[in-house]
Amino acid sequence: MKKVMLTLAVALSFAGAASAQSLLGGLLGGKASNTISNIVNGLAGTVYSAPVSLNGTYTYNGVAVGLGSSEGGVLSNIGGSAVASGIESKIDAQLAKVGIKPGAMTWTFNSEDNTFTLGVMGINIPGTYKVGDGENTVTLTFGKKFQYLSMTGTLKSTSSGAEMLFQANKALAFLKKVASVVGQASSEVAAVTKLAEGYDNFKLGVKLAK
Repeated sequence: MKKVMLTLAVALSFAGAASAQSLLGGLLGGKASNTISNIVNGLAGTVYSAPVSLNGTYTYNGVAVGLGSSEGGVLSNIGGSAVASGIESKIDAQLAKVGIKPGAMTWTFNSEDNTFTLGVMGINIPGTYKVGDGENTVTLTFGKKFQYLSMTGTLKSTSSGAEMLFQANKALAFLKKVASVVGQASSEVAAVTKLAEGYDNFKLGVKLAK
């Protein structure tokens, strides 16, 4: 039975809602097929994320990308996730050229006074943060070093820690500041900007590992 369920899980991970329902219909019969198919339809396009209470130290683990749907939300279907993953790889490769790569930054959040410290190659950049009601949004406000940049985005839990996504223009402004702090030109960030312009409601952020 475990092997059957594993086979189903793998098959569903490569199928959309419609094709998944068809696949289940072929593998199962009767009420079982109808019940599971209804579950697939109910979950299609839906992403559940447990609330995140930011506190403690996280390590930068690469960029996160969200591609907007026609309704303005973040694509959550498997096809959209695959495209986003490919874009993340391209952006990570570009940013690595200027030293912005996994492990190069740390984020330490203090929930007692809602302050955070961004550590970039031995340089500490302070700021304040606010987690919204429901703990699924976050606002980061930097100090003078980042010209008081403020950005509000979505916050969600991941298997390794957390993920923050912001509107592309704010996230790109942040990346330019980081590149400047580490003494690098922002030409690679400019390349990322061109990539972002090719998508509607493009969102960009960071993956954090705790």
